[in-house]
Formats: sequence, structure tokens, C-alpha cells
Amino acid sequence: MTVKIMIKRKVPKQKKTEFLKLINGLRTEAIKQPGYISGEVLSNADHPEQYLVISTWNSPEEWLAWKSSKKRAELQAKIDTLLDAKTQYDVYHYLL
Repeated sequence: MTVKIMIKRKVPKQKKTEFLKLINGLRTEAIKQPGYISGEVLSNADHPEQYLVISTWNSPEEWLAWKSSKKRAELQAKIDTLLDAKTQYDVYHYLL
């Protein structure tokens, strides 16, 4: 069952460039993973320090395999050093 993953992060303005570089690295690696369909990175129009990554995966299991991978953990650890708050993950199933 296809799923959409919503990943929310809050990044201080002065760390935006470094954050986007790391996010690009994450996306580059995600594209290589089994089950990855697509992804996009958005910033909140009213609160530009808030970012939303939306990725689509063939199944929750394939997403979880990527989420728990060593490569992703390494990149996420670097991202975590830049954040004002803990990364939030939400998994959504298609209904219609």
C-alpha cells in the first residue's frame, strides 16, 4: 500500500544553507532506495524556518527500511545538529 511520509523540521535562518545541502544529500540517497517514488521539500510561507519534506513510497515497510538505514541515520544525525526542535515524522495511507 502506497504511503506519503510527512517530515517536519524547524531550522534557524542562519543554518538554512547547510540544512538544504544535507536535505539534498538525503534525497539523493533516498532516490536510490527500493520503493521510493517521489519527494519534495517545502518551506512554510508564514514561518520560513519550518520545512516539510513529503516523500511517497510503495509501502510502509520500504519507508521504514530507508528510515532505519545506516546511511540515512548518518545524514539525519548531521541535520539534527542544526535543528531547533526534534524532527517529526507522520505516515499517511491513501484512502481515495
